[in-house]
Amino acid sequence: MKRTSIPKKTTIRQPRAADRRFRTLSVWGAALLSYALAGCTVGPKYHPPKTQAPTAYKETPAPQQNPDIWTPAQPQDAMLRGNWWEVFHEPELNALEDQLNINNQTIKQYFENFMEARALVGEARALYFPTATGTPSFSRSLSSGNLTNSTTANVGKLFTLYQLPANVSWAPDVWGRVRNTVHAAEYNAQVSAADLENERLSEQVALAEYFFEIRGQDALVRLYAETVEADRKTLALTQSLYETGVDDRVSVVEAQSTLQSAESAATNLGILRAQYEHAIAVLVGKQASNFSIPVRPLTVAPPPIPIGIPSQLLERRPDVAAAERTMAAANAEIGVAYSAFYPNLILSANGGTQSSAFSHLLDWPSRFWSVGPSISVPLFNAALNPTLHEYVAIYNADLANYRQTVLTAFQQVEDYLAQVSILSRQIQQQRQAVSSAQDALNLEISRYETGVDPYIDVVILQTTLLGDQQTLADLQVEQMMGAVELVGSLGGGWDTSQLPTPAQVAKGPAKAETKIQQ
Repeated sequence: MKRTSIPKKTTIRQPRAADRRFRTLSVWGAALLSYALAGCTVGPKYHPPKTQAPTAYKETPAPQQNPDIWTPAQPQDAMLRGNWWEVFHEPELNALEDQLNINNQTIKQYFENFMEARALVGEARALYFPTATGTPSFSRSLSSGNLTNSTTANVGKLFTLYQLPANVSWAPDVWGRVRNTVHAAEYNAQVSAADLENERLSEQVALAEYFFEIRGQDALVRLYAETVEADRKTLALTQSLYETGVDDRVSVVEAQSTLQSAESAATNLGILRAQYEHAIAVLVGKQASNFSIPVRPLTVAPPPIPIGIPSQLLERRPDVAAAERTMAAANAEIGVAYSAFYPNLILSANGGTQSSAFSHLLDWPSRFWSVGPSISVPLFNAALNPTLHEYVAIYNADLANYRQTVLTAFQQVEDYLAQVSILSRQIQQQRQAVSSAQDALNLEISRYETGVDPYIDVVILQTTLLGDQQTLADLQVEQMMGAVELVGSLGGGWDTSQLPTPAQVAKGPAKAETKIQQ
């Protein structure tokens, strides 16, 4: 008869208390690690400030029937793009601006500042990752022979230790401290990029202004050259009348004095022209001693400039963009300050090998290790609240600076719109004054030649005509300066779409951009 085996009774083992605690800790540890990896961000959420732009620029001149009166380009929503200086149709200015964009040293300085800001983004992003260090070491030591309770000294113990340790530590971004730090670095890099474009625009505007100042000086040189030539003819006429007995010696002396004053003033014009030329040389990165600009008087009026609509202005000015990004960075810094109120979790592990014999350093029994988390809890820190208040005050100050920058932007556009428009009308009036002064001088010279009036009357009208002509030349230069400044106040050809995004500034500089310049 076959024997049937009876199965043994199965006993279900109840988990021990130590096992239950281990499992509980494991569950909580996993939950804490998951929470640490997901994290949360403390601090205020950033909202860009809202600014109500006017519906139209107050100083925009109405379209005029007279084509000589300056008016903005149509349509009203047009915008300058790219190389804004090309609107002036000056090939020589175009070439100089191209050189400035390549060789200007101040622009290069701001570019390197931007590269520094991008590198700081990389430094901040490094906080996301663990740090690992290895510190291999060798030591040989001899212990003291008098460390025992015996009254007789021993020879001590000679000890050799080889170590190959490694340490890994990581602080999970539980409260968003690292994320806010990275955001602040990214926004500051955007501020640096906007500062670069603002400086580039300032240098471009300065170059255009100096260029037209030189053209204005050349126009004055031509005016004084014509005046000197006219005064020489008048002096010849006066001497002829004196020699024929029609006039006296005083008239000859007065004519000589007028001519000499005009020659002296013409000579003085070379000072400003030379200084403007030297300034342009510096802007385009050249030695002033090896740079010159040909003589060519200013003969053109400012072109129609597309000014767009006021609501577009805040998107076209790099200084406004820099002020807004500064606020965003300050808001992120407030989040960093808030995170200091919360516990800080650090996960660390270290291990390696130790052996008193180098031949056994890599043996399995030579290993050692330790793993464990630590939590730093801020029980008391008197600096936390003042630090938070500091960053809140910085944000509020940046907000005020942003609003002031916006107000200044609209003020500058209105200022230069008024300047260009009003000067256009004044130039028309001044041309009429010059024409009347020329007619009066021609009539007075005829009266002088016939002996009706003394020569002093001619001198008075010559002075009046020269003053009116010089005023006209100055007004034309001033109007051109206003047109250049108007383009600059509109942001040139820049807009916020050209500002690098946080993802772009986080990529870091290319190898060519990290080369040390010689």
